[in-house]
Amino acid sequence: MRYLLAGLLALLIGPAGALDLRDGDVVLYRHALAPGGGDPPGFRAGDCSTQRNLSDAGRAQARQLGDALRGRLGALPVGAVWASPWCRTLDTARLAFPGQRVQPQAAFASFFQQPGDEPAVLAQARQQLANWRGPGVLVVVTHQVNITGLTGIFPASGEGVALRWTAGNGQVLGRLDPPATR
Repeated sequence: MRYLLAGLLALLIGPAGALDLRDGDVVLYRHALAPGGGDPPGFRAGDCSTQRNLSDAGRAQARQLGDALRGRLGALPVGAVWASPWCRTLDTARLAFPGQRVQPQAAFASFFQQPGDEPAVLAQARQQLANWRGPGVLVVVTHQVNITGLTGIFPASGEGVALRWTAGNGQVLGRLDPPATR
């Protein structure tokens, strides 16, 4: 039954290779591989030594996801790159999109360990995404809980979810598979 539902969903949204990304669209990426879950005790957003960080495989995955998206976009540019202020998201964004200015955005910070923050964080994220008009595609590197809260999709590490915002709502266009890790 699960496979039947997954197959029907794939038919509805189409294969990732068939995504029709346009100027003003958004791609939300879950950060690349960072072993563990949540953050350790004593976590501080500005101090990477207190956080869960990308593994070597995660750094390689981040580079590959940027290459894969640029290949998919063709002449359509990445207009901006935003990221949660967590080190693993900032590192993913910087490795995936070298030469782009990565802009930390509190609206995409993880609320995993503060679930009561979810409504306010997601409302702020939705407002920022609804205001994006381009030029180009907006890339946001964030966390699983944020992407799930915004789309209902539980992404794997390094997986992207493409969206188009109309009338204040995000329409899921499809998923971008995470790069294979070695």
